[in-house]
Amino acid sequence: MTALISSLLAAAFYLGGTLYQIRCLTRRRSANPGLLRGIGAIALVAHAVSLYVELFTGSGLSFGFFHVSSLIAWLVLAVTLVFSLSAPVTSLLIVLFPLALITDLLSWAFPGHGAATVPGQSAVLVHVLLSILAYGILTIAAFQAALLAVQNNQLKHRNPVRFNRTFPPLQTMEALLFQFLLCGEVLLTLALISGFVFLDNMFAQNVAHKTLLSCLAWVVFGILLWGRHFRGWRSSFAIRWTLGGFLLLMLAFFGSKLVSEFILPM
Repeated sequence: MTALISSLLAAAFYLGGTLYQIRCLTRRRSANPGLLRGIGAIALVAHAVSLYVELFTGSGLSFGFFHVSSLIAWLVLAVTLVFSLSAPVTSLLIVLFPLALITDLLSWAFPGHGAATVPGQSAVLVHVLLSILAYGILTIAAFQAALLAVQNNQLKHRNPVRFNRTFPPLQTMEALLFQFLLCGEVLLTLALISGFVFLDNMFAQNVAHKTLLSCLAWVVFGILLWGRHFRGWRSSFAIRWTLGGFLLLMLAFFGSKLVSEFILPM
C-alpha cells in the first residue's frame, strides 16, 4: 500500500510538472525554474519512498528490468535538479518528468518481474551502483545532445520553434553536454574497473556482450572528450558521437535484461 500511494503521488507531481511546461510552451513563455524544482523535489521524495519499498528485500536489492529503469529515471532527474541550481538545464525536465512518470508506474505495476537480487553487503553492489550512476549521467548527456541537435537545426534553418525560447544559448548547451560527458566517463571508468576487480569473469558467456558494449561506449566517449580538448570538436559531430555512445551503453544495460526477462521466458 505504501508503494502504491507513493507511486501515485510521484506520478501526480510528474504529470503536473509536465502539463505546466506544456502550458508555458503554448503561451510562448519560460517556465519558472523555482517552481519546477519544487515540483520535482516533491515528486522525487515520493518516488524514492516507492523505490525503497520495491528495491529493498530481506536478502538484498532487487534489480528487475522495471526496477532499474525507475531507479535510473529517478537518478537522472535528481542529478538534473541539482545541476539546475547552478546551470540552465531545466529545459531537460520537459523530457525527464514524463520519463520518470512512466518508469515509476511500470515499476509499481510489475514489482517482481525478472527481479535479480544482489546481496546488500556484496562488493558486486558497488559495481552495480557505479554502473547505474554512470548510465544515469550519460543518459542526461544523451538528452542534452538531442535537445542541442534540435536547437542547432532550428537555428541553422532560421526557423525557431516555440520550445527554443526555453533553451539557454547554444554555447552554454554545448558546454553542459561535455560536462555531463566527462562526469559520466569518469563514473563509467570506475564501474568497469570495479567489475574487473569484484567479478570473477567479466567476459563470461552471460555478460560478455554487456562488457564488450560497455567498453566500446567507454572508447567512444573517451575519443569524443579527447577530440573536444585537442581538436575542438563540437556541434553536430559531438551530438552524433554522444548519441552513438549512448546507444551502445543502452544496449549493454537494457539489451540483455530485455532479452533475458521478456524474450527468453516466452
